[in-house]
Amino acid sequence: MSVLVFAEAPQGQFKKAAFEAVTYGRKTADLLGTECHALVLGEAENPAQLGTWGAHKVWHATHDNLNTFDSRSWAAAIAQAAEKTGATVVVMSHTSTGKSVEGRVAIRLGAGSVSGVSRLPTIDGGQFHVVKPVFSGKAYATFEIKTEKKVLSVMGNAVRPETLGSEAPVEALSLDVPAPAVEVVEVKRVEGRVPLPEAEIVVSGGRGLKGPENWGMIEELAEVLGAATACSRPVADMGWRPHHEHVGQTGLAIRPNLYIAIGISGAIQHLAGVNNSKVIVVINKDPEAPFFKAADYGVVGDAFEVVPRLIEAIKRFKAQQN
Repeated sequence: MSVLVFAEAPQGQFKKAAFEAVTYGRKTADLLGTECHALVLGEAENPAQLGTWGAHKVWHATHDNLNTFDSRSWAAAIAQAAEKTGATVVVMSHTSTGKSVEGRVAIRLGAGSVSGVSRLPTIDGGQFHVVKPVFSGKAYATFEIKTEKKVLSVMGNAVRPETLGSEAPVEALSLDVPAPAVEVVEVKRVEGRVPLPEAEIVVSGGRGLKGPENWGMIEELAEVLGAATACSRPVADMGWRPHHEHVGQTGLAIRPNLYIAIGISGAIQHLAGVNNSKVIVVINKDPEAPFFKAADYGVVGDAFEVVPRLIEAIKRFKAQQN
């Protein structure tokens, strides 16, 4: 019996999502009185570092069929690893990769599965319970998983990565990985930015910015805050910003610690993707904008006056701290 965490390493590098999943897995293992093991598929730099975030042991599987992502191949590998290591709980990140393989892994293991959990599990009356947001984040539901084996995916920023140990021993794991069902011809990645689902601070703009030529102040505010940038759907549809920055019901769902919405009215479709943010700040010149009802803090004012002043204030504050 153990908890097995699938730790993603895109392009051979572990990201925050992997560390969050391992910390979640370790705390789940502590709850169950067992060990947390991490699984790494394909080439990865220093898998032993996962021990720092809570893994007691790291299993590393390499195979030609793992060189490019294929949900069928990777799900088979994860399920085999779970069986070989005696895992009763499998944890993964609620990323595009995690979403693609979670259901397949659960079927192969005959396991109950809950995707997008947002809190650590609890044991109540001997039963295993997890919580996840439902109805576009307007409520939370508690699920009881009755099967012996369980598969979970963890939302970004659901837990903070914690230093819970030191480098862990790494052992090679031999797996029979089926050939990919899809041939990958080309992969295009966004480089040099924190992925939106992993960002702790997000600065987002809407049609109130009036045009792409005014996006400089959004990027400057994001830079001084160490934040990622996002946008509403109309902005992406008009080509002002790339579609990978679109957050909302039809875009990315994010849950940063701080979400700053500038010039966004706050339609229900947009709120569905951001209302799990811990703190929401809204800047809009329309005092009747729906977004103010969901905001923790609101500024009624012209973004072209408020944002430059906010940038300067943050710069002064940081200068004083140094």
